[in-house]
Amino acid sequence: MEHVLVVCGLGLLPWLVVLAGGVPGAAAVGDRRLVWIGLDALEAVGLLATGLPAGRGHRLHPLMATATATLLAADAWFDTMTAAPGADQVRAVAMALGAELPLAAMCVVLAARGLGRVVAEGTPARSGAR
Repeated sequence: MEHVLVVCGLGLLPWLVVLAGGVPGAAAVGDRRLVWIGLDALEAVGLLATGLPAGRGHRLHPLMATATATLLAADAWFDTMTAAPGADQVRAVAMALGAELPLAAMCVVLAARGLGRVVAEGTPARSGAR
């Protein structure tokens, strides 16, 4: 599962170049292209920052997984709500159901598993703690 996140994070990098060329089907409101590039760049970083530490069993990966799941769910929502009616909206829904929401679900599963391991291990006692 961690490898899927890393591959998808790397796969988003060329997509950022496509976005820089223009957002297909989006209404021209402000500099929407910059907004989508920023959001997708954060998702790419989040997927990499979730998959790599999770693969190594790092204790803090549940935090990144939770943040990345939130970004992906928000992206699915914004894409479907801002897409032009017709083919663009169908594409947005397909991306949400076929990529963004399944990846968000993977992140939630990784976060829950990681949190379960952290809780099972217990928090080490601090020296001098009462």
